[in-house]
Amino acid sequence: MNRRHYAVTLQQASEESPTLAKLTALTRDSRDRLKAIELLIPAALRPAVQAGPIDGDSWCLLVKSNAAAAKIRQLLPALQAHLRSRGWEINAIRLKVQT
Repeated sequence: MNRRHYAVTLQQASEESPTLAKLTALTRDSRDRLKAIELLIPAALRPAVQAGPIDGDSWCLLVKSNAAAAKIRQLLPALQAHLRSRGWEINAIRLKVQT
């Protein structure tokens, strides 16, 4: 096994490793989805929502409280429709409350 004896950036490492490249692409896609729906989320709730993992046609949003999750849950149909109109194939948005 060849070992490198020089430092590489995270971007270089992720480009050279198929697993890291896929993870980086999924992270970027999740972040882009959140940006796409950001204006549909009330301004007061935006800091409480973070992009989460993508699993096939399901996407997870990380929410900081049960109250914020309850409000976001009401917006899910509109968020899904907006994402579909922007070209993302998405059948479900899950919410996970961070404790």
